[in-house]
Amino acid sequence: MRYPQGGGLTPERQQSREELRLQAAEGFARGEASSLIAKVLRVSVRSVQRWRRTWDEDGPRALRSQGPASLPRLSEKQFAQLEAELAKGPVAHGWEDQRWTLARVKTVIGRRFHLTYTIQGVRKLLIRNGWSCQVPARRAMERNDDAVAGWVKEVWPCAEDSRRPVEPGSCSRTKPDSP
Repeated sequence: MRYPQGGGLTPERQQSREELRLQAAEGFARGEASSLIAKVLRVSVRSVQRWRRTWDEDGPRALRSQGPASLPRLSEKQFAQLEAELAKGPVAHGWEDQRWTLARVKTVIGRRFHLTYTIQGVRKLLIRNGWSCQVPARRAMERNDDAVAGWVKEVWPCAEDSRRPVEPGSCSRTKPDSP
């Protein structure tokens, strides 16, 4: 199962999903049909069938939550330290410009905490902790803002007025518009 923000289920959501599975187990014990259980619990019939198969093989204990799929590799304290490092800026870490990239954040994590992350792992870590990806505005180094402002004032109005005036007409090529 994939999650749009890359964070998986929260502990509260894991608990509610476990409660659903255990309610389904009670229905299995009563001999209820999978479609009825699915309708009552408002889940898919396929999920109930999968839970029933697990329940048949290993009993109700198999429907309990297994806990999170993986624990975060950086603790909250370490992530706070990472944020402090990022606040210093890329120049403080040896890069020439003031732009953080995922590869640079990955390098800082490796240097500071001796952990290796993939680029996508860094992206998920940052998103999970409330950061967002920003793309810098692209502007030419040679751009002359005064020349652009002058063009907008002088040239653009002339170009804007050069359009044909809107008149009623005919869509037919052979028949002119009627009076």
